[in-house]
Amino acid sequence: MHATLNTVVNGNQLAAFLRARRARLAPTDVGLNAGIGLRRTPGLRREELASVAGVSVDYYIRLEQGRETNPSSAVLDALAAALRLNEEEHAHLYSLSHHVAQRTPPPSPLPYRASARSVRPGIRRLLETVRPSPAYVLGRYSDILAANPEGLALFAGLADWPVRRRNTLRYFFCHPQSRTLFDDWERWARSSVASMHSLAAEEPDAPELTALVEEFHRECPEFPELWARHEVRVRRGDAKRFHHPVVGELTLVTEVLRFGDDGQRMTVYQAEAGSADEAALGRLSATP
Repeated sequence: MHATLNTVVNGNQLAAFLRARRARLAPTDVGLNAGIGLRRTPGLRREELASVAGVSVDYYIRLEQGRETNPSSAVLDALAAALRLNEEEHAHLYSLSHHVAQRTPPPSPLPYRASARSVRPGIRRLLETVRPSPAYVLGRYSDILAANPEGLALFAGLADWPVRRRNTLRYFFCHPQSRTLFDDWERWARSSVASMHSLAAEEPDAPELTALVEEFHRECPEFPELWARHEVRVRRGDAKRFHHPVVGELTLVTEVLRFGDDGQRMTVYQAEAGSADEAALGRLSATP
């Protein structure tokens, strides 16, 4: 039986998130004097953050130690301001708090449901319609449920994996070719882990996601440190640069189309009309 994501790494994820965020701030970030001498640990001290947030040091220590599990909205908002959280991170703090307190927030996080794997015929036709733009349909936990030929060819070596193993997160962290395929692998690794954290806050009991986190801890040396940063981000369309072993350099812009509430989404990679990137897509489409 899988443990929940709250116990995969360092137990209480609200406490872990607070510790990680406090470590990223310097006293000068929150208007405090840096003081004299070296600090034994990075970031703000607990008493400094408690002072900025307007809570008692003892109460804040209990939060970080996981002994306090029911902070009020006022406390959460004060901590979010003191930690300089953005809107997504603020919402993530609330999600973690709701799960630790075992209460259901309005709107509630998604209850665990087995991820749907069937793809509607109309969506499969859409994959063909957008060719030669690479495109694929993902499930809630990034399993590749359907793809056009260019979508498989873009991720060099992915087609060699069995169908049930094909997952874009697994490819990114576990396939050796991903390190050379993606320009600025480290940046995209942080973005991918941040997206996983956002999903984990919504569905802490999802065994599929738990299994991926455990697998990446074993198989990817960089993953534990990235996971411990507790960054959060919802994946959106973005530009990506590839160093493809067959068609060479190309930069593509992604668009993500979401279908209903079952977590399925289609990612389409597009090139500017008349560009060298479009020509590279033509060569990718002709790849056997």
